[in-house]
Amino acid sequence: MITVIDYTDKYQPDFKRLNLEWLDKYDLTESHDLEILNDPSGTVIAGGGCIFLAMDGNKVIGTAGLWKANEKEYELVKMAVDPAYRGQGISKLLLQCCLNEAKRLRAEKLLLFSNSQLKAALSLYEKYGFRYVEVADAPFLTADVKMELSLFPSI
Repeated sequence: MITVIDYTDKYQPDFKRLNLEWLDKYDLTESHDLEILNDPSGTVIAGGGCIFLAMDGNKVIGTAGLWKANEKEYELVKMAVDPAYRGQGISKLLLQCCLNEAKRLRAEKLLLFSNSQLKAALSLYEKYGFRYVEVADAPFLTADVKMELSLFPSI
């Protein structure tokens, strides 16, 4: 059975491994990625964010996090799923956890930076209502996509 838990430092090697797998595959790894992967607690959690881990028993099979940009906005960061577990809804499970947490934190908007090579990820974000916006203030040189999702749209 797949469960989702909160990140603790004992899982840092798994967090790094899963994210480097896709970053390296698409030649997207940057120094900013390594800062996050080497110190998730210091870079994401200490600033008011969170990281979720998908688990199959004791094995970490997926990651996703929220980095606090400001009081009203969070950035979706470091979503990864072990290649052996792809296509089983793990990304959806992790994304839903992030959406629920962002709403609990009273965030008004979720944003994310990505790369146009990541077709499956972009398709998932589109299905959840993320909309493409102009790429500005990207923390990554390879980020050629920016998407946003209003969590409490006006009626």
